[in-house]
Order: sequence, then structure tokens, then C-alpha cells
Amino acid sequence: MDLVVRLFAGLRDRAGSDEVRLSGLTEPVTIAAVKAAVAEACPELGSLEGVAGVVGTTYAPDHATVEPGSEVALLPPVSGGAPGGPGDDEAWSRGVFELWEQPLDLPALEARVRDPRCGAVVSFVGTTRDTHKGRRVLRLEYEAFEAMTGPEMGRIFADVRAACGEVQGGEPRMLCVHRVGTVEVGEPSVAIVVATPHRADAFELARGLIDTLKERLPIWKREVLEDGSHWVGERS
Repeated sequence: MDLVVRLFAGLRDRAGSDEVRLSGLTEPVTIAAVKAAVAEACPELGSLEGVAGVVGTTYAPDHATVEPGSEVALLPPVSGGAPGGPGDDEAWSRGVFELWEQPLDLPALEARVRDPRCGAVVSFVGTTRDTHKGRRVLRLEYEAFEAMTGPEMGRIFADVRAACGEVQGGEPRMLCVHRVGTVEVGEPSVAIVVATPHRADAFELARGLIDTLKERLPIWKREVLEDGSHWVGERS
């Protein structure tokens, strides 16, 4: 099988390219096999153990099979963020934060956070409006201070948890994903997903996270309008 694997952020920089072309892969091809082939083709990337595989717009575990013609990408962990694998309960209770350059897939994000111990899953999604103050918006362009976003979001998770108090019945599972780059009208720019044993805690945590993120996370947006563009005063 021949395959084109997209690379993002630090992986792209180290490889000197935003994609790696693989040929002659023996089927069935798994994400683990893709990582091994990419590591062999680009030894400058180093270990890919902590790198997430994506097929289309959905996270795929190492054992997942890649079909011919699939769109495959490798995503490095965000600085200061935790990968938050399915069994990593401690990471989920602290909160997992990621920056994405590709469109957000809400069902896939919710699936990552769901847990049999949690009876409530609350999601907030912020999308790009087509007008602002009577002017037509063509798109948004997001810029992040990437070295700071992960550590600051970790502090936001901790502060919101402290403000909301003890979660009844067990630990919460919290995920925040924010877009960077160009976001078209109607596309999600940020998603917050919280799972808890009971709904009141999930609603309170989700509301606290998005409100605090808007105040503190170092991500800015430029509105591109029909008649010009400008940076919006609020950060996200």
C-alpha cells in the first residue's frame, strides 16, 4: 500500500516537510506500522511513541487498521498538555488540552471522554459566526502562544476544579481542544467536553472552563471581513 502521512507542528519542523510519502507497505497496515515506517523514513523525528495517530478527523489507536486511500496524520503532544489515553484516568481528571490545525470532530472528542462511571457528558462548542456587529465575516484566523497555552490551560483546569468544589461520586474527565490557523464560517473553533458521575458537576465545570479560557488562554483571533480584517479584543 502507498500512503501519504501528514505531519503537524514540531513533527513537521523536524522533518522539514508537512508530509511523508510511504510506499510498499504490507497489508494490513496499522497505525503502529505507519509510525514505524515514518520513523524509518525520517529518523530525525526521534521516538513516535507519544504521537497520536489520526485517520480522517478521528483519533486512531496504534492497533487500528488503515484502509487504502485513507487520510492519515500524526499529531505531536501539545507543550504542557497530556496525551490522555483511554486508560489514563489521572490525566483526564487533571484535564487534557490540545491545539488542532484540522477541523474538530465532536463525536470523536466525546467518545474519548466517555466512561462507564460517568452518567453525564456535557459539551460546549464555539463556532464561527457569519456576521459581527452587522459586518459579514469571511473567516477567522487563530494565533496561539503555543509554549504557554498548555501550562496555562493546566492552571485553568486546576483553578476551575478548585472553584467548583468536590465532584460527587468520583473524578471528572475533562477535555479542551482549540483550533489554530484558519477557521471557516460555521466551523467549530473550540470544544469543551466534561464527563462526571452526575450532571450538575458536568455543567458547572464546562461553564467554568469556557468562561475562564476566554479570559486567560493566550490564543487570539483575527476576523477577516469583506472590507478588511482586525484582531478581536477578546482572546478566543
